[in-house]
Amino acid sequence: MPEDAPDFSRILEVLTRNNVQFIVVGGVCAVLLGAPVATFDLDIVHSRSEENLNRLMNALKELGAHYRDHLPKRLVPSLAGLARTGHHLLATSSGPLDVLGSIGTDDDFTMLDDHVEIVEITQGIEVKILNLDTLIEVKEKTARAKDNYMLEILRAMRDLDGQET
Repeated sequence: MPEDAPDFSRILEVLTRNNVQFIVVGGVCAVLLGAPVATFDLDIVHSRSEENLNRLMNALKELGAHYRDHLPKRLVPSLAGLARTGHHLLATSSGPLDVLGSIGTDDDFTMLDDHVEIVEITQGIEVKILNLDTLIEVKEKTARAKDNYMLEILRAMRDLDGQET
């Protein structure tokens, strides 16, 4: 992976061009919702259907994806691994990508797909992201120390949005 800043737009473009079904979650989702936060990786929850796993594998190959925690070896994800609910912390040619089978308390793509909005990240490229309320719920479920700061910001955004109606 290059030392340059991650190019999340390129990762999303490759996933979209390969017709991968996924939802952006985590820090990039918060940024796309308007949160003034910094993030260092792109987190997605993917559909684990057989067809989608094949499309995801093609996209990951195009991105040169391999597991970050297994250096100096370059272990690559497998179809069997991506079919599970686990987390795949990957390095790609465009930056870190966390491919998640589920988040929170086993919320997978199917469960989350009813709680999304669609945003255009660049001309012609639209992606699904968690809506604000669902992102807050997920962050509350995980209750990690690093999420507390973001939770304060997300709750403030929700409160401000509620005042504008």
